[in-house]
Amino acid sequence: MKEIEFVKPRRNFMVLSAICIVITIIVLIVNKGLNLGLDFTGGTLIQIKCFDKNIDIVSLRNILTEIGFTKGVELQSIVSTEERTKEFLIKIKSTEEEQAKKIFDYLLEKKVNYEVIRTEYVGPTIGKHLTKKALYAIIFSLLGIIIYVGIRFGSSVWGVAGVIALAHDVFLTIGFLTLLGKEITITVIAALLTLAGYSINDTIVVFDRIRENIKLMRKESLDRIMNISINQTLTRTILTSGTTLATVLSLYLLGNRIIKDFALSLIFGIVVGTYSSIFIASALVLEYNLIKKK
Repeated sequence: MKEIEFVKPRRNFMVLSAICIVITIIVLIVNKGLNLGLDFTGGTLIQIKCFDKNIDIVSLRNILTEIGFTKGVELQSIVSTEERTKEFLIKIKSTEEEQAKKIFDYLLEKKVNYEVIRTEYVGPTIGKHLTKKALYAIIFSLLGIIIYVGIRFGSSVWGVAGVIALAHDVFLTIGFLTLLGKEITITVIAALLTLAGYSINDTIVVFDRIRENIKLMRKESLDRIMNISINQTLTRTILTSGTTLATVLSLYLLGNRIIKDFALSLIFGIVVGTYSSIFIASALVLEYNLIKKK
């Protein structure tokens, strides 16, 4: 198999990544920040039990749309423990009791036979608490990666390069979701953390092969060793990414709305993560070493 040149055009790909990051920043500015979900902003959670056979998640969404709940609404179907009943979870970005009453009154007007199981009001303080927890989880995981990879490879530059590539993947995924108007929910945060683990694992595989080849090819230059190493791990990278994408794609096609957001985040993230592990992570280490030698 002919060796593909990945290292020489590295600066072109770094420029491409920089352009994508700038576009992501512009998207976030235009959208006035992240479109945070109920878990972070606060709101109302309503769980109802329906006894009508003709009521499903689509018809219930249409009912909510008729009374003005077109944005900031999450609707989820829940498996009922009782026969001939359906349960639904409604989340709205409002803590006003009138909004919940508006839904209940309209359901009665539509002659929907239902029962309210619970109504919970999530205040903004809880939303802020969850936001802090999510940020702490991301920050500590990144610090842990830098320390672990730095110890394993004998230099912190490998860990920093891996984390930069990881942050690149997560940031672009957030921009992609914002561009599509998707909400950042706990489910999406879970997808981003999953992506972070997947991305750094893919990068470490390449780094590990580079480390092995540095010992075996002492006479070769670092850029040559990196290119050989990336080519050696390319088949593994493509197969791993391809099989994972196939699985996540099936989740997207067959899952409900919440699962779709999770799967969509991973689909885009895996593609970007594969790109960064091949073109960006190793290039950062190489650029650092070239600057260090000057």
